[in-house]
Amino acid sequence: MSDGNKTSLPVLNNISRRTVLKATGVTLGAAAFAAAISPIVEWAAEETSVDEFLQKHYKELGPDELQTVIHRLQAETKEDYGADVTINDYRPRPGVRFGYALNLSICIGCRKCAQACHEENNHDRASNNSYIRVLEMSKGSVDLDKGNADYDHPVPQTDKYYMPVQCQQCDNPPCVHVCPVEATWKEDDGIVVVDYNWCIGCRYCEAACPYHARRFNWTKPAVPAEQINPDQGYLSNRIRPRGTMEKCTFCLHRTREGRLPACLEACPTGARVFGNLLDPESEIRYVLDNKRVFVLKEELGTKPQFFYFFDE
Repeated sequence: MSDGNKTSLPVLNNISRRTVLKATGVTLGAAAFAAAISPIVEWAAEETSVDEFLQKHYKELGPDELQTVIHRLQAETKEDYGADVTINDYRPRPGVRFGYALNLSICIGCRKCAQACHEENNHDRASNNSYIRVLEMSKGSVDLDKGNADYDHPVPQTDKYYMPVQCQQCDNPPCVHVCPVEATWKEDDGIVVVDYNWCIGCRYCEAACPYHARRFNWTKPAVPAEQINPDQGYLSNRIRPRGTMEKCTFCLHRTREGRLPACLEACPTGARVFGNLLDPESEIRYVLDNKRVFVLKEELGTKPQFFYFFDE
C-alpha cells in the first residue's frame, strides 16, 4: 500500500527486507545475528521509501546516483521538517591527515563545545545528544570511569579538571572492525564515517568503542525547522534516520573545506587545537612535537588521533 513515494514493505518475521538484504552474506552465526538485530525490530518494520530500500552502499554509488540520493534527502527534509537544506558530498583532500589536541590545563568545563556540536550537527533537541561528553575529573586521575559527566554546579571547581571526550578517530578503530554490514569505515584523512542509510542499527560499534563515542537514534530527530543547520554533509551532519548509529566526524563538512570544527570555534579559552598531521608547520604538529601528549586507553592499541596534554 503506497502513500506518495512511501511504501509499507513486506515484513518477514518482524524484520524488514531492508534489514535482511543488508545482512546477506554476513559471516555471523544465526544466534549472534538474531541477538544483534533484536533491538531494531521495531524500527525495521516501519515504513521505508522504495528508493531508500533499494539504495546502494555509499561506496558503490556513482556520481549521478549519489546526486539522486542527495536530492531525495533534501526533499524529505523539506517534507518532514519544513526546512530547505543543501547536502554536499565532501571528500578527503590529498595530503591531509586530521588530528586534534586538547589542553586540559585551560579547559574550564563550560560545555560550550558540546553545545556547538549539538547545534552544528543537527542533533535531536529533546535528547541533547551531543557527540561530546565533558568529564569532571579529580586532579591526579585520568580514569574515565571515575569522571562525572553530569555535574551541575559552577565551573571550574578548584580541585577538579575537565576532560572533553568525543570520537578519537582511531587508526585501529574497533567500531569499524565489528560492523557486520560495513556501514562504517575510516577514510584517507583519518575520519571514521558512517553510511547512515546502510547502518542496520545493531549497535555492535557502540559496544566496541571504549570511549563511549557512538550515539544511537532511538527516535525520529525532533529538530525545529528554524534550528536546523542548512549546510550539511552526506557523511556528517545531515539529519540521521531513526534506528541508526551516529558519531563525531571532526565536522568534515567544515574541515574538508579548510574551516575549523564547530567545537573548537566555540571554546572560550583556546584549549582546542586542530589541523593536518602531515603538515610540519601546522599547529597540531607543533603541539605533538613540543608538548607531552597522551592518548586515552593507549593500552588497547586503538591508536587515537585525539591527543591530550597539560601545560608544563
